[in-house]
Amino acid sequence: MSDLYTDPIGTATVAAAKLAQLTGKPHHDVALVMGSGWVSAADALGTPTHEFPATSLPGFLVPTVEGHGGLVRSYDLQGANGTIRALVFLGRTHLYEGKGVEPVVHGVRTAVKAGCKVVVLTNACGGINRDYKVGQPVLIRDHISMTAVSPLIGADFVDLTDLYSKRIRAILHEEDPTLAEGVYVHWRGPAYETPAEINFLRTVGADLVGMSTVPEAIAAHALGAEVLGISLVTNAAAGISGEKLSHLEVMAAGKAAAGKMGDLLSKVLHKL
Repeated sequence: MSDLYTDPIGTATVAAAKLAQLTGKPHHDVALVMGSGWVSAADALGTPTHEFPATSLPGFLVPTVEGHGGLVRSYDLQGANGTIRALVFLGRTHLYEGKGVEPVVHGVRTAVKAGCKVVVLTNACGGINRDYKVGQPVLIRDHISMTAVSPLIGADFVDLTDLYSKRIRAILHEEDPTLAEGVYVHWRGPAYETPAEINFLRTVGADLVGMSTVPEAIAAHALGAEVLGISLVTNAAAGISGEKLSHLEVMAAGKAAAGKMGDLLSKVLHKL
């Protein structure tokens, strides 16, 4: 058995083989990683053909963060182009859990090794852009990493110019022209940002801030997948509203708005 830390790609390959065994499906087409409060978006996709704990697959760890359930679902979605096999991860591992970057990106690497050509990454985030409202979905156009942590090791030089696929963003805009786009900042956490830090991030061009997504996006892109990032603004970032930040409120706001995004995703997945 491969070890996640010494052979992360090998472990992802083994996990993909186990996934095929558990689902009876030799491959999947698209993967979705659901962030805090996004379960209702997955529910909007319909009834999964399979659901099991992520720990049933090699390399996956028990979730430690409330709102991240640690389940894997497989869906057969009917669309104009036939059946789309969708792989959904309910929850993720974060850098702030202290387990290193390999568990953070293991899900998307497994998805790509399972055949997924498109990886959809969702998250709950703080809105730095004052025009954003709580409950508003925002497509990630680009990112700023404040962690300096990359899932890539060695002289593995990967161009990130089109990391968040312009092609896929255009498809979502065709379905919903009102969708905003923004620049997402990856903040390590688990402490939220200070008001001064938010002012700094706004100055350097940030619209959104959260504690996930960026390492996963890089890892999936490096393996050849197209990436779509969607942030759900669940709170105003520190210092904007004057209110204290709460993880429970983040989850509640996510649950209230994520179902609408699930409906949108179910409409566009077959076009991706």
